[in-house]
Amino acid sequence: MRIIILVFLLVMLSTNFAVSSADMPMQLNNLEHHPEKESFMVINFIEQQNVNSWRITNDGVMGGKSEGRFLVEQGKGTFLGNISLDNNGGFSSVFRTIEPISEAVETVTIDILGDGLSYQLRMIVTLDGYRLAYKHNINTVSGKREMLSFTLADFQASFRGRIISNAPILKSEDIREIGFLVTRKSAGEFALSIFSVSF
Repeated sequence: MRIIILVFLLVMLSTNFAVSSADMPMQLNNLEHHPEKESFMVINFIEQQNVNSWRITNDGVMGGKSEGRFLVEQGKGTFLGNISLDNNGGFSSVFRTIEPISEAVETVTIDILGDGLSYQLRMIVTLDGYRLAYKHNINTVSGKREMLSFTLADFQASFRGRIISNAPILKSEDIREIGFLVTRKSAGEFALSIFSVSF
């Protein structure tokens, strides 16, 4: 009787192992071809809905005379213009609204071609009825195309130019707009080409 039981157990164990082994490649293949809900969004300048969504805000809102423009051509958007320091001016910016981003997205990657100036990558959220800008500095190299990634948690919150030190950490699902801002200590031209922004 013991021999029969032992044989039965061995057969069962062998069968289970064979089934598990056979299932393993299928499970791995499923992971390779069907990854778990990748949450990402790409802004480019090829799809028409991404082309007409950008708007310029210059320092004219404060009496300044800087001029910024946004041109789209050959698969890229170029934020360019001239910074004037007249009337306490000195900045230009470009923004666009975005579709809601899924929760737990942690990074943003930009594909840009700079002019050697420093820019700010900005994420806009609404908190308690106030429009907060979360910003991250970008130091560009003139004539060099770069792919740069930033962690959303490293962005600094600001309101009307002032840093808000006790603001909550930037979360992907709270972002309503994305944009770029440039300031200069001396008057002059600027040009930043943007090929894509991805979360």
